[in-house]
Amino acid sequence: MKKVIFLTGVLILSLAFISGALAQEVKVGTLLSHTGPLKEFGPNLQNGAILVQKQMATAGFQIKLIHEDSETSAIPAVNAAKKLVEIDKVVAIVGALASGVTVPVAESVTCPNNVIQISPASTSPLITVLPADQGKDFLFRTCPSDSLQGVIAGKVAASYNKTASVLYVNNPYGQGLAEQFKRSFEKRHGKVLAMVPHDEKAGESYTAELRKALAGNPDRLCAYSYPEHAKVYLKEAIEFFKYGKFFFCDGTKSEDIVKALGARNVEGQRGTAPGSAGGMPYVIFNSDYKLNFGRLPPLPFITCTYDATAVIGLAAYAAKAKGLPLTAANIRDQLREVACPPGETIMPNEFKKAFDLLKNGKKINYEGAAGSVDFDKNGDVKTPIEVWKFSRGDLVTVSMEFEVPAE
Repeated sequence: MKKVIFLTGVLILSLAFISGALAQEVKVGTLLSHTGPLKEFGPNLQNGAILVQKQMATAGFQIKLIHEDSETSAIPAVNAAKKLVEIDKVVAIVGALASGVTVPVAESVTCPNNVIQISPASTSPLITVLPADQGKDFLFRTCPSDSLQGVIAGKVAASYNKTASVLYVNNPYGQGLAEQFKRSFEKRHGKVLAMVPHDEKAGESYTAELRKALAGNPDRLCAYSYPEHAKVYLKEAIEFFKYGKFFFCDGTKSEDIVKALGARNVEGQRGTAPGSAGGMPYVIFNSDYKLNFGRLPPLPFITCTYDATAVIGLAAYAAKAKGLPLTAANIRDQLREVACPPGETIMPNEFKKAFDLLKNGKKINYEGAAGSVDFDKNGDVKTPIEVWKFSRGDLVTVSMEFEVPAE
């Protein structure tokens, strides 16, 4: 009899332990690009989310990540998002990358279903004022708007060019960045000779678009696209048009472009991208990423993906510490509470410290790998803009622009 009672007690304790563990789990989807024009970025950004998952599990809180491929295209991304929301029952989605994907996903899936969406890479200014989210507050991003990057890009390009043309992907990202660049460049007495869009789907040739863009022999051609587009048309510009003076952006900050064009053809050429504020948060993240994945590629938005996943996990734990069900709305309500002053500073991989503070009713302020995650009323953040260049086949930082001039 004693043995039966003992075994029953063990069983009850085991079930209680399992039940407690399940109660701490929160389901989060990732909707990143593993195919399509941004396929170079997806796996590396996904590693940023996986790193948070590992670190929070060690600290005692479980995030269950469910990964889907956006295909860098609106229709498959919307279908993948519906699966995440309706079947997997995620409370949040980290993604998408392309603004032309994030916008329809928000309009068709996440905002109507009151599910959190945090994009680590969609920089279109349209996202700030997207009608589908006005008054709902479920759409956020951990990268800055191109209203910031475009200003810096125009400033940098105007410092050594008098004319420019822009070849851009015809979606909210390409349009927004191209238009802001034009305003900034021309404010500084430059002249944009041509603004030429191309289709979102990667093409086999862009000679017709290049002919328009290069007609006036601009001092610089801005490649405002994604790697799978740009590596084709930049190579064509060099080989067919004998033209090789380019200016790049976050979408074309790419190791694949170096491989396609050859390091010699891009040597010293510059671009801009959302950057990292640096300091100890970035140092910690950099070390942990290399420890887990061997190398931190010089690609944008890996830090932003880490931060997006981190604030979701911290907000979920904050809701749990307050005795609230882990619903999307309850987690959403804690996002600014865990990542905005005041509160004790929490850096990457300090999740055990954060959980202890939250459990004891204390305030925290997460300082991310990319910078402060101080969401404003529109769910936007401000991080520095990096000026970078190709150097001997590598992508290296030239400077970080922390102050954005008023336009």
